[in-house]
Amino acid sequence: MNIFADFHARISDLLKSMGEQGRLPQDLDFSRFVVEPPRDASMGDLACNVAMVFAKDVKAFFPNPRQFAVELAAALVDDFEDVEQAETAGPGFLNIRLAPQVYADVLAAILAQGQDFGRGAAGRAQARKVNVEYVSANPTGPMHVGHGRGAVFGDALASLVEFAGSQVTREYYINDAGAQVDVLARSAFLRYREALGESVTIPEGLYPGDYLKPVGAALAAQHGGALKDKPEAEWLPLVRNASIDAMMDMIRDDLAALNITHEIFFSERSLHEKRNGVSDVEASLEELRAKGLIYEGRLPPPKGQLPDDWEDREQTLFRSTQFGDDVDRALKKSDGTFTYFASDIAYHRKKIECGYDALVDVWGADHGGYVKRMSAAVKALSDGKCALDVKLCQMVKLMRDGEPVKMSKRSGDFVTLREVVDEVGVDAVRFIMLMRKNDAPLDFDLAKVIEQSKDNPVFYVQYAHARAHSVQRQALVAFPDLDLSPDALAKADLALLEDEGERALIKLLAQYPRIVEAAANAHEPHRLAFYLHDVASLFHSHWNRGKDQPQLRFVNQDRRELSCARLALVTGLMKVLASGLSILGVNAPDEMR
Repeated sequence: MNIFADFHARISDLLKSMGEQGRLPQDLDFSRFVVEPPRDASMGDLACNVAMVFAKDVKAFFPNPRQFAVELAAALVDDFEDVEQAETAGPGFLNIRLAPQVYADVLAAILAQGQDFGRGAAGRAQARKVNVEYVSANPTGPMHVGHGRGAVFGDALASLVEFAGSQVTREYYINDAGAQVDVLARSAFLRYREALGESVTIPEGLYPGDYLKPVGAALAAQHGGALKDKPEAEWLPLVRNASIDAMMDMIRDDLAALNITHEIFFSERSLHEKRNGVSDVEASLEELRAKGLIYEGRLPPPKGQLPDDWEDREQTLFRSTQFGDDVDRALKKSDGTFTYFASDIAYHRKKIECGYDALVDVWGADHGGYVKRMSAAVKALSDGKCALDVKLCQMVKLMRDGEPVKMSKRSGDFVTLREVVDEVGVDAVRFIMLMRKNDAPLDFDLAKVIEQSKDNPVFYVQYAHARAHSVQRQALVAFPDLDLSPDALAKADLALLEDEGERALIKLLAQYPRIVEAAANAHEPHRLAFYLHDVASLFHSHWNRGKDQPQLRFVNQDRRELSCARLALVTGLMKVLASGLSILGVNAPDEMR
């Protein structure tokens, strides 16, 4: 039950009717106006900008938007019994006040639907197919905290979009075809020699972390000293494959600690393998060439100081400027091998072939300069039919009581994600990672995120859910025969919820479907985290009012009917908190320990 979507549909129907009567244009785009909560709660329950949005479109019928809004307000009051009042404010904003029964119906819907309240039409035949690719850390070592932010963001976003009604596939792109995996293999080979008893020094440019010692030991156990005297050309492919497999096992284990799984792990190497004499990369470029989007030419030198690797030469180029990029992009290096961009084109072509309606890529902030070219490639490959949204995750600054955290011996040069999860717990990591917009820097203080105080967002929200459970336990002490099932509570006299704090809570709960929909459409799960914090804050504030005013307490032994109504509210709040936390991948505890 989404009252905002409901009233958007009602107002749209009014506009259609006026159009059929010749009193408005009939080609209005109803997606342009919004129905939302008013900024000032005293103005009513709903606010609508319809008259302002269509002011120019309806000028031939109404001299100004205010007169247009006045007519719509009168129609809403006349046509709908659940509209108590509709007024025009300012130059033409529409404010609507609803009958109390509307919110009683909302609360009843929450109790009936439980954690499915606000869920989109999952499984519908026309559901969008969305691919969310996230993490995709190079398979060269354990994940660090920055990887963790992208992992949590991508996983929460996938759950959010799925909850809103889309069919979602979670995917991990294994970067196993670049020079970095050869560096990994050489680093592991040194650990192999170390496992055979040699004293080794890790030179600059190789990976120094202790995490490669088990890989070296496994190679020594399997091959003995057989690899030691072979030329690199012979041992490198074998050690590379073994090292990548070991690193991916480690990464999967790190992700599992965050309760993250992917349906697809896609290998970059597979794009370069020949099938019927042609690789996916070659086939992708041929498709673009057939569209007239690949040519041989020279690029202008980049502005500013020239990079050391820049060459003024004839190149194979993609016409990315036709699709909004700043410059056409190279597809081959000077040695004739394909660029990373060429591989990424082939990878996204594979996604498009799977029939996805939308692609979401979650990248680190250092890949910001890559967004336009990839968006251009997807437009070209899909003829504009498939949308690509690249979400950049800013860096995480790891602190402890305000001081930077030292590096990890295990990784060699960074603190591993697993160390953080093991120290503070998965709930703290996931929720705090989502309490900032993905493109904003994040300070993660290991001491602060485990504090049991209102300054710790994850504790504050989880404590609200636990408090709601404690109210139910108190109720069973006061009324041992009380039926706390949602069906029974829905029969309570919800009209008894007259206090302003109670009404404010119900109104905030009624916003949940709208928050879910808006956050899913914008690909911004932090909106849901903010909303849950607002719900928790309002609940705690109302709880504290009850300490000073006993008549406001949720359980009053002398007023059974009122207690039942308040228990319905508390249970509805508990269901919404549990639903939102579940989407974010955070536990909703019955009590705090």
